[in-house]
Amino acid sequence: MPRGRFAPSPTGSLHVGNLRTALVAWVAARAAGGDFVVRIEDLDRANSSSENELAQLSDLRAIGLDFPADVVRQSERFAVYDAAIERLTARGLTYPCFCTRREIRDAASAPHGDLPEGAYPGTCRDLSPTEQQSRVDSGRPPAIRLRTAGERYRFTDSIVGDVEGGVDDVVLRRNDGVPAYNLAVVIDDAWQQVDRVVRGDDLLLSTPRQIHLQKLLDLPRPSYAHVPLVVGADGERLAKRHGAVTLADLSRAGESVAEVRHELLTSLGWSIDLDDAVNEFTWSKVPLSPWTIPSRWQTRRP
Repeated sequence: MPRGRFAPSPTGSLHVGNLRTALVAWVAARAAGGDFVVRIEDLDRANSSSENELAQLSDLRAIGLDFPADVVRQSERFAVYDAAIERLTARGLTYPCFCTRREIRDAASAPHGDLPEGAYPGTCRDLSPTEQQSRVDSGRPPAIRLRTAGERYRFTDSIVGDVEGGVDDVVLRRNDGVPAYNLAVVIDDAWQQVDRVVRGDDLLLSTPRQIHLQKLLDLPRPSYAHVPLVVGADGERLAKRHGAVTLADLSRAGESVAEVRHELLTSLGWSIDLDDAVNEFTWSKVPLSPWTIPSRWQTRRP
């Protein structure tokens, strides 16, 4: 059976851009005759909270989305991710990276052709065992990176169309021992039998990385659909400075959940009724440009 998903990180409240993407994922799954699951991507344990998780799940249900109550949490699956890293390491496909955050930021800010934003150029990939041990002895715990060889992948996005991009030496495990997003997401999508990944288009250029990991780990490749982001009047990604951008904010400003859902559905060119949206769904209706939130949302404050 077809399956879609929405996978928020419980580090704060969902804003209307998140909810809009969740609506696309849910409607697309239902239109295909499939089901829909929610996964909690709480790898960032320092900034995640159960309160945020509960609020996010409540907001998704409030706008009309149904999904199983037994959500998957990535924080409970570290052993699975670690086992995948061990498999890749046994094949000589990983190496330790001792770069500091500043060194990574400086390296990633240099141009790297069509590699993903923030691509790592491989600074540590050819360190000798002696050099590696010297860094360990100096108290610099390593991250674990994937060793790549200039691989490139082409895929057809249901919204964007044909996309091609390269793969860099992506992090598999951070230097604090936490598995990285790109590894966890491909493992969990395969385990949950997700065959259609719908998410914001800020993740579009990370997709070749994930396709490469799917190939290495012998996992199925889902279809992808990257939804254009929601922005404020200044054209920038949605943030608190733009006004009332969460359901709670909008409720305090006098906007009902039904009104919010209406705005989100019409911004996608759909009917305001969820069942009608499912019946009339086509990918061609999803706009290719970012959506600017209504002016009344930008001027209202809680």
